[in-house]
Amino acid sequence: MALALLVPGGRGQLGRDVVAAAPVDGLVHAPSSVELDITDARVVSDAVAAFAANARDAGLRPVVVNCAAYTAVDAAEADEERALAVNATGPGLLAEHCRAHDVPLLHVSTDYVFPGDAARPYEPSDETGPRSAYGRTKLAGERRVVEAWDRSWVVRTAWVYGAHGPNFVKTMARLAGERETLTVVDDQVGSPTWSLDLARGLVALAGSVAAGGSPARVLHATGGGETTWCGFARAVFAELGLDPERVRPCATEDFPRPAPRPAYSVLSGKSWEEAGLPPLRPWQEALSVAVATKAVP
Repeated sequence: MALALLVPGGRGQLGRDVVAAAPVDGLVHAPSSVELDITDARVVSDAVAAFAANARDAGLRPVVVNCAAYTAVDAAEADEERALAVNATGPGLLAEHCRAHDVPLLHVSTDYVFPGDAARPYEPSDETGPRSAYGRTKLAGERRVVEAWDRSWVVRTAWVYGAHGPNFVKTMARLAGERETLTVVDDQVGSPTWSLDLARGLVALAGSVAAGGSPARVLHATGGGETTWCGFARAVFAELGLDPERVRPCATEDFPRPAPRPAYSVLSGKSWEEAGLPPLRPWQEALSVAVATKAVP
């Protein structure tokens, strides 16, 4: 039986790629955050009820893939109430109404739920400890989703870039045309993740849970391998045919931001593979394909 996907935040960077990755024999409804405000209980109730009914009337298996999020990490430090509404209250409402209509829910979260002081890749079971407002609100959302509905899954990811909306790869490409040299932080380590690869993984997970699969409730999905922001920037330059040595390293303390960043936020992909899901490709390979196909910048 084919899938029907409801994708809140469907006009954002990841949401649009979920639409692109969805099976052609199914149904996809991907409203923007204006069209479907997940912080409004009545709107969420009506949207999930209509979606579930339409999907089942069409003989499809419904799954909600929540891509709606407040992702302005620095702005959240001064606007935590709004970030909490979008990142925690809204996902909780989605979970409650998905439970009411027996619809599986996939909720996307972040590496920022961890403190960033590990010496090895984080497993889903590792102790959390967010150090930013963004991280706190995303962790609160995870908890509300998992507690509200036992057919909900949290997928943590990191360092996402893609064709739609602002992101690091686009910023580096733009600055390459504006400056002779750039200075980029070289003491924060993570795993760049192409949003299209992540979207394909989410669609695969949606198919699994809709068919009755029961992987672990919290999973990690990122591009394979790890690098620093400086290493990532140099790779972007190289893919664009530019001299990567134009990117100069600096320390976090040389580039202060309102929100603290995790020094180390590599997420282990073991849980994803144990769930029988295809691993996301190595980050360097994904970046090369993304640039070569002009998906970015």
